[in-house]
Amino acid sequence: MFHAAVLFLVAAGLQLVFGVQRILNLACGSFYALGAYCGITAGGYALSLGVPPLLALPVLLLAGCAVAVLGPPVERLLRAVYDRDESFQLLLTFALVLMLQDVVRMVWGSSPRQVDGIYLAYGQVEALGARVPVWNLLVLLAALAVALGLGAFLRRTNFGRLLRATAENRRMAASLGVDTGTIYAAVFTLGVALGGMGGALVVPSSAATPEMAVELVVEAFAVVVIGGLGSMGGALAGAAIVGLLRAVALVVWPELELMAVYAVVVAVLLLRPAGLFGKPAT
Repeated sequence: MFHAAVLFLVAAGLQLVFGVQRILNLACGSFYALGAYCGITAGGYALSLGVPPLLALPVLLLAGCAVAVLGPPVERLLRAVYDRDESFQLLLTFALVLMLQDVVRMVWGSSPRQVDGIYLAYGQVEALGARVPVWNLLVLLAALAVALGLGAFLRRTNFGRLLRATAENRRMAASLGVDTGTIYAAVFTLGVALGGMGGALVVPSSAATPEMAVELVVEAFAVVVIGGLGSMGGALAGAAIVGLLRAVALVVWPELELMAVYAVVVAVLLLRPAGLFGKPAT
């Protein structure tokens, strides 16, 4: 379920942005990739300073969150396509994907890169008769903590209530004095931070490449389709389903790993177009 945990972090950011701003953000994959490369840089620097590999988790989380500095300027750019047809949103955010991919190539190069010495340092534990890497369990726990934290934030804080009010009816919220511009900037920045954290947490176990942004966004949208667009619970359920399907397919028939995922996507689109947790259009 390691991959499911990473997918949830990215899909949660995607769901949050769409739920409030009604923006289909293809660039979520780029923030994931930038988080991965920032994690490589920060993790490598920390290890060079003598920081023990066992303390790498907070370093990588902070590196992923640092990508959030891109949130406000990118959100400002996206204001041009608010309330416009989804095709404009997709074109603009896909242009961001291509531009940020070139930025990654210019800064870090095109060769695969990874943080060495962290993944193995955490070792393995035995769970349910199988040896499981401790790092994978920590990432899973981090994703669950984020899910619980987001739920508490949205339901129990004043800002969370304002956020939900804006998502429900932006014009009504604005007429009641809510600064929707600030809400939008904060939501998008939070979405960027979630994607960046997902990328930073994956690099100890797998290499980062400039193309990882496009590869991830396809899977993230599969999660969204299965769970339901705009549903945070749907993001969690969709990520769990995709992660479980891939794990089972790798054992039973590896060649059909991705086909199994997209077969479920097609089935959901045919039987329940709004997704498992989505609300049907009225």
